[in-house]
Parts: sequence; C-alpha cells; structure tokens
Amino acid sequence: MIAYTPRASRHVDDLIQHYKDRLRPEAIAALLTAMDEAESKIARNPASGLKAPRPYPELRRTGRAWVQAGRYWFAYSTTKPPVIVGVYYDTANIPGRA
Repeated sequence: MIAYTPRASRHVDDLIQHYKDRLRPEAIAALLTAMDEAESKIARNPASGLKAPRPYPELRRTGRAWVQAGRYWFAYSTTKPPVIVGVYYDTANIPGRA
C-alpha cells in the first residue's frame, strides 16, 4: 500500500462525502477501485508516472509525478517510498486547487 499525505486523505474524504451527499454509492466504489489501481501502478513502477496530467502541463513540479486511474488523477512524490500527495477527479479545476 502507498501512503497518503493528510492533504491527499482530505481529497479522498471530500470526494466520498460529495458522492454520499448525492446518493452515488457507485461513484464511491469507482473511487476506491481507482485508488487500488493507482497504488498498484505506483508500487509496480514509480518512475512510470507523468510529469503532469496531460490537460494541466503547468502542474509539472520537481519531485512529483502523476498517474491516472479510472476518472482520477493521483499526484505522488518521487521519493522512496513514494507518497500520494493529491487525488483529483479528471475534470476538476486542478490548477485552482493544487
């Protein structure tokens, strides 16, 4: 399992609450599946992440990589071990939140 920073955990909690408020249990299940997929991708090959999400090249930062799983982008540190630092829905206004 890949660790999450407190900020990334809040992102996940906020997404889950958003889906609960809208009675969207299938969206919660999809998020949890995406989290498992992202963690697996990162654990298998941390160097394979993108420098930034394709729609947001301005988010490129030293020491950070991005992977997409399901409808979510996961930002993670390139440290050893890697740590997930952000979780965003793919159509979110990421530059306004990051």
